Amino acid sequence: MESAADKAKQSLRTSVWLEGKPAARGRRSERSDHPTGLDRDRITAVSVRMLDAEGPAKFSMRRLAAELGVTAMSLYWYVDTKDDLLELALDSVYTEIGVREPAGAASDLGTGAGSDWRGELRALAVSYRALLVRHPWVSPLVGRFLNIGPHSMEFSTAVRRVMRGTGLPAHGQMGALSAVFQFVYGFGTIEGHFVQRCAEAGMTQDQYYRHAMGTIHEQPEYRGRFDQAKELMEARGGETVEEMRERDFTFALEVLVAGIEAMRARS
Repeated sequence: MESAADKAKQSLRTSVWLEGKPAARGRRSERSDHPTGLDRDRITAVSVRMLDAEGPAKFSMRRLAAELGVTAMSLYWYVDTKDDLLELALDSVYTEIGVREPAGAASDLGTGAGSDWRGELRALAVSYRALLVRHPWVSPLVGRFLNIGPHSMEFSTAVRRVMRGTGLPAHGQMGALSAVFQFVYGFGTIEGHFVQRCAEAGMTQDQYYRHAMGTIHEQPEYRGRFDQAKELMEARGGETVEEMRERDFTFALEVLVAGIEAMRARS
């Protein structure tokens, strides 16, 4: 008799990239009775557009089908579930990250004498941050799926290659990777949500910031606490919210690069 644990394991979803799903869908799309002009790439592109506009909470197979001008059942030629679509959309936006191709075998190993790991690390971090800001729905989905699609894996491979190039011992490379990209993930997530909040309010980032700070300073119980941080805020420099944020991100990233260099020297 099957146990509850066995049943749960059988129903556990893995990934759209496993169990031959992508190949199976490709074959099925060749059937003569599938919707004209519909394919997985088009479905994925429209899914991304809808997620950008409304977020994952309002995303559904029915709404996607209406946007594509087909029946909801037509989508099942290509995917099994809504999660499959979300996973495909998530992987597709990773093409926006500028991954540099390694120049040769030495660079691929990340141990070449001419390897510019600092420049490559900065470029990947900046590009990943921009992705999270452009698509605020990405950050919650990153933790929900396995992220083993081809574009996501290309990014992961590039990150690991750069980390090998730092010269850190193997046991420290994953910690350094986490320090940098968990920071970028958090920074980009918060920034993306702020940008989205401003857009929903019909304000620029500076207008929203001034409105929020003005409202806070009107409340006596908050005024004193924020006055203590005023000096730090002014020291950040920059005339706009975006400039202040850019300075913060750049400085924090340089702290992490310096930390990697310091740890490498100690090893």
